[in-house]
Amino acid sequence: MSVSRRTLLLGGAAAGAAGAITTWPLAAVAAPYRGPLRSDPFTLGVASGDPEPDGFVLWTRLAPAPLAEDGLGGMPARNVPVRWELAADQRFRHVVRRGTVVADPARGHSVHVELHGLLPGREYFYRFRAERYASPVGRTRTAPAPWAVGGTLAMSFASCSQYEHGYFTAYRRLAEDEPDLILHLGDYQYEYAPGTYTIPAGNPRDHQGPETRTLANYRQRHAQYKTDPDLQAAHAVAPWAVVFDDHEVENNWAGEVPEEPDPDFPARRAAAFQAYYENMPLRRRSVPRGIDMQLYRRLHWGRLATFHLLGTRQYRSDQGCGDGYRDCPEAADPARSITGAEQERWLLNGFRRSDARWDVLGQQVFFGQRDNNSGPATVVSMDSWDGYAASRDRITRGWLAAGVRNPVVLTGDVHAHWADDLKLDYADPTSRTVGTELVCSSITSGGDGTDVPTGAHSWAPWNPHLRFYNNQRGYVRTRITAGAFTADFRVVPYVTRPDAPAHTRATFVIEDRVPGLHQTADQPTPAAPSTLRAPSSAPDTVRQETDRPR
Repeated sequence: MSVSRRTLLLGGAAAGAAGAITTWPLAAVAAPYRGPLRSDPFTLGVASGDPEPDGFVLWTRLAPAPLAEDGLGGMPARNVPVRWELAADQRFRHVVRRGTVVADPARGHSVHVELHGLLPGREYFYRFRAERYASPVGRTRTAPAPWAVGGTLAMSFASCSQYEHGYFTAYRRLAEDEPDLILHLGDYQYEYAPGTYTIPAGNPRDHQGPETRTLANYRQRHAQYKTDPDLQAAHAVAPWAVVFDDHEVENNWAGEVPEEPDPDFPARRAAAFQAYYENMPLRRRSVPRGIDMQLYRRLHWGRLATFHLLGTRQYRSDQGCGDGYRDCPEAADPARSITGAEQERWLLNGFRRSDARWDVLGQQVFFGQRDNNSGPATVVSMDSWDGYAASRDRITRGWLAAGVRNPVVLTGDVHAHWADDLKLDYADPTSRTVGTELVCSSITSGGDGTDVPTGAHSWAPWNPHLRFYNNQRGYVRTRITAGAFTADFRVVPYVTRPDAPAHTRATFVIEDRVPGLHQTADQPTPAAPSTLRAPSSAPDTVRQETDRPR
């Protein structure tokens, strides 16, 4: 019987991870010996990322005791040679590259292999070996040739996976789609101590370790997330492009300003950045330098799509008017920025130079306006682009001035699916649409959630550009061609139990040179046995981006 690629990748990742979950030692301190590895170090799986026409990054991190409190993963205090192989087939009959890299304790025994000189638009498979242990197999691919416009890009994007709030089944369902590229738009992990950020049904899982403040804390927390077999499956199936939001450091931080006064915040931010790099398939250009990390960058998928990956935390002005939802004059202050001046110039220059069919902004927080007040006051979230309206206006006018053919903004953060038309003047519902925003729900954050049969939020009557809303967990699956950008809003009915099915709640299409959304399908959640129904709650309830525990 033949073994399918899906069986090999998804089945292998699940079996390896699930079998190890009950046996990983919860060591308080890594073994201080310098001898051979005593158990399988590939407990965190494998990943690839940042594809280019001639290469990508391959990643793994060695951790035989991944939940060790010292963050060292149970590794010996020495460099460990790690061999890697890249093949054109999943059984490695046709190996095209191989080599050896050193896993250094100073980098948490993480491995980043940057490959160049490969063929464009090709699928590859990879694996690692350390001493007598072999890793799972990962699948990845190069981007198309720089001049290529045709074909179809299957891209999915996700955000907000709070380990304590549920099972990462949506990652598994995303992996089963076998996309070409996965974007993660932030809140990959959460910093809270166990039981601090809870859901009404009760957290089905617990964080390991205290609130993350030190490098050891962040390494341990990343490792706990990476031990999840569903997340490992998603990493192994396709290259990722990642950006962080707030919870990779702490809730609602802004630039060098923490949520609450904290003289140790620079050290905390530096530790969080180092752990983030160690645990993500990022290139050398993103190696942190203290409290700075170069994360904004571009990925080109031929001339079909250019992905402008933004950072909206590291350089932003502090949130206005004390954060939260406010009618705030500071939001319009042109001196305030969510991107910082240098990143804004970089983005506007990218618009001017682009010859892509689709220019896609991969970023963290809601871009379009969401006014939660039906009266004359405009009450909006200070943590989103609404709190930096002048920044948003400059970016929007920038893509118009540059003649960007099809601007699309991809967003995470808000724990619900949204789709909206972007305007220059949100006060005038008849003003022309100048772009489109697609917002993915969370993988787990917020718990099970509820279906919204109408697909409309209660704010929609005075925000007519808000075209779709649903409060279930999931991800967005897209198909990008020269003529259309199609988005399926995928949902799971529950996350507080494992192994939920997934279905498409709604589908929207953006046509070439026609900004705005055309809905092609609206599929209510299928009926489920009462034992599997999500707990009831008001469908219009949206947790503010301030994910502060209540």
